[in-house]
Amino acid sequence: MHSRRDFLGALGLPAWGCAAPALARLVDARLAGARHAVPRRAGAPGRVAQDEDFWAQVGRNFTVDRSIVNLNNGGVSPAPAFVQDAVKAHLDLSNKAPSHYMWHVLEPQREGVRQRLARAFGCDPEEVAVTRNASESLQTLQLGMDLRPGDEVLTTTQDYPRMITTFRQRERREGVVLKQFRIPTPCEDPQQVVQLYEQHITPRTRLLLMCHVINLTGQILPVREVVAMARGRGIPVLVDGAHALAHLDFRISDLECDNYCSSLHKWLFAPVGTGFLHVKKDKIGAIWPLMAAAESQAGDIRKFEEIGTHPAANFLAIAEALTFHEEIGPARKLARLLHLRDWWARRLLRHGRVRLHTSLKPGTASGIACVEIEGVEPAALSSWLWSAHKILVTPIVLGQPESGTFEFQGIRVSPSVYTTLQELDRFCSAMEHVVQHGLPA
Repeated sequence: MHSRRDFLGALGLPAWGCAAPALARLVDARLAGARHAVPRRAGAPGRVAQDEDFWAQVGRNFTVDRSIVNLNNGGVSPAPAFVQDAVKAHLDLSNKAPSHYMWHVLEPQREGVRQRLARAFGCDPEEVAVTRNASESLQTLQLGMDLRPGDEVLTTTQDYPRMITTFRQRERREGVVLKQFRIPTPCEDPQQVVQLYEQHITPRTRLLLMCHVINLTGQILPVREVVAMARGRGIPVLVDGAHALAHLDFRISDLECDNYCSSLHKWLFAPVGTGFLHVKKDKIGAIWPLMAAAESQAGDIRKFEEIGTHPAANFLAIAEALTFHEEIGPARKLARLLHLRDWWARRLLRHGRVRLHTSLKPGTASGIACVEIEGVEPAALSSWLWSAHKILVTPIVLGQPESGTFEFQGIRVSPSVYTTLQELDRFCSAMEHVVQHGLPA
């Protein structure tokens, strides 16, 4: 499709009409994104990962504030400009007459987004629900699976706090029992993780929760192996892929899991408030949706999208984010994120007081990493990096020293594809100042 007329025809709409200005802006955003998002480059992912000219052009798609260094893309990522433009155009069209354009023109396009997500990440479209974030996807499963008083749920101490809170509420409300165990940090032996899950299973274990990538350190956990082990015991596994989808280079079918949950506003660069839920067809019927759905929808993945009136704009602009992701290429994207991680991490590891709680061994961790300067409190370091240097990072403290539950601490560093090596050098210089002189009093 090379013109507005082609695009409108593909939507089944007349070429022009009362909504033409809003539609024209949407078409322009989509065509501009397709033309200018990513430059053409040949070469192996590792080689392209070090091509600064290529990534500079990728970075120009973003409208980020270059007066700051944003190293907290693991929280939420900015969206490329043409993704933002698509959201605005969808909203403009919706507001022409919401009950018509939003419900009857835009909402049906959700099915195209569903199909593209399934194709990109390796699953059946009838097993994909579009949600608002990873928490909504995970809580759909956490609260939608039937458990009885005394039933045990097993997970690590490093799973996402909101998911722990969800099971704690089920403890208080229903008598479900949540059990947690520690894993090594970092861990370079996937089989050790499998064994730890297996060792902590009891006759009352009914459900496992695990991260694909741990948000604290970027460590990759062996999802396929844990799922296979648990399946042999008849125990389902809930997979939290908030930091893995569109970050690691994989297909969900490779994991052989029954479900997979993620946010799309992290590593896919989709609009804020977009998420992904995959559930195998034969498992959909046994899971209650967060909001009530008709009995006739029991086996339909769309029952998990029943949230009442909602904007179509954010969900439809996922399509632009997918185009951007696919043009970069998953392997090249991952290689770049790992290159950025290694750039700053290897420089800081030259200093004796620096500890890295993330393995740099290939295949063990993502582009996220957790670093500590011994003797420096993470929250104070994070605050100083922002106030003195306008560098955004995330302080991490797992456990409480006074209670004997302390495991590790540091700051989480999560660059993205628009991050420059100069920005990472700025971060390293600030960290080296602290190593040598401490934090200002």
